[in-house]
Amino acid sequence: MNFCSHCGQTVRFAIPEGDDRPRYLCDACGTIHYQNPRIVAGTLPVIGSKVLLCRRAISPRKGFWTLPAGYMENAETTVEAAARETREEACAEVAIHGLYTMINLPHINQVYMMFRADLEGGFDAGPESLEVALFEEHEIPWDELAFPTIERTLRHFYQDRRDGVYPLHISDITAEDRERYFGSA
Repeated sequence: MNFCSHCGQTVRFAIPEGDDRPRYLCDACGTIHYQNPRIVAGTLPVIGSKVLLCRRAISPRKGFWTLPAGYMENAETTVEAAARETREEACAEVAIHGLYTMINLPHINQVYMMFRADLEGGFDAGPESLEVALFEEHEIPWDELAFPTIERTLRHFYQDRRDGVYPLHISDITAEDRERYFGSA
C-alpha cells in the first residue's frame, strides 16, 4: 500500500500508538489501515455416498480438483457465501448443515470455512470450473487436489462418516505444511 484510500496521501508502515503490530498509517488524515485475513467459504456437497468436486478453470491450480469455495463478499453471511460459491462453481443448490472445518492459514492471511451440505438437484460446470463430478471415496483424485485445505476437509469427512459423527474440525495449515503439499517450487 502506497497511498491512503481515504485522502490519497502517502502512507507509512509503522506501529500505531497503543498497538502491537505494524499497520499502514496516513499522517495526513490520521487513518489507520487495518488489513485482515480473507475468509474463504465453501461447501462439501454430498449426495448419497458421493461428494461433488470441481476441476478448476482458473489460477491458481488450474486443472486441479477442489470443493466449491471462494472469497466471501461484503454484506453476506458465511453460509450465504458458501451457497453462492457452490452455485457459481458447480451450478448447484445445497442444503447446508453447518460449519464443518475451519482451517487457519496465517502465512497467506486466509481462513477457510467449509460447510457440510446435501446436494439438491443437478449440477454443471460454472465459469470457474472445467468440469464437475461426483466421486465415491475410492475415486477421489487425491494426487490432483488443488489445496491442502480440501484434502484435510475430505479426510475428516471420510473418517467421520465411518465414525457416524460429524464434529467441527478446527486446525491450522502452516507455511511448512503448505510447502510439503506443493513442494518447494
